[in-house]
Amino acid sequence: MSLANDARFWDRTSRRYAKSAIADEAGYARTLDRTRALFKPDARVLELGCGTGTTALRLADHARAYLATDISEGMIAIAEEKRAAAPIPDLAFRAATAETLASSESPFDIVIGFNYLHLVRDLPGTLRCIHALLAPQGLFISKTPCLGDMNPLLRLAVLPAMRAIGLAPHAGVFRAAELGSQLQAAGFEVIAAENHATKGGENRPFIVACKQ
Repeated sequence: MSLANDARFWDRTSRRYAKSAIADEAGYARTLDRTRALFKPDARVLELGCGTGTTALRLADHARAYLATDISEGMIAIAEEKRAAAPIPDLAFRAATAETLASSESPFDIVIGFNYLHLVRDLPGTLRCIHALLAPQGLFISKTPCLGDMNPLLRLAVLPAMRAIGLAPHAGVFRAAELGSQLQAAGFEVIAAENHATKGGENRPFIVACKQ
């Protein structure tokens, strides 16, 4: 499997993904509120792994400029359709990754990655790229499943079986404590770690990390 395989998986499933419901609307709303509170009116924001643009469309009007990116051209096409129906002047969508942006973009004040970090293939390398994309004291805001803290049956049997038949993408396995250590190793200070779930036992911490 490769990044190209990952992109093809999300291209193939993008229309079905766009129709799926948010599992915890109240928890998602809390995450959006918490994120908006960290924005400043002149903030330049980058979102990684934006999917079909749902989060970008709800946050972009609180920033000076908002670039939302995803590895999948199919996801970006759907996001552009949504933006055309409800235009936001300072929002742009682009097919890209942290790695492809790291050498070409001027610094961002905030980088967002929701449901993103467990899908990257080189977590330490991606975190270093995110660090490079941020201005001094910039914030990286993430919320991603920590599969190492979840049911072992899911990560050891269900996910591998689904990947083998093309029904699941690559997924990295790490615990929340390991993610915190990886962030520190990449040059971040974790300043907040919260649980926004309102139902079920979810291991998807909302983390705010500051570039040091």
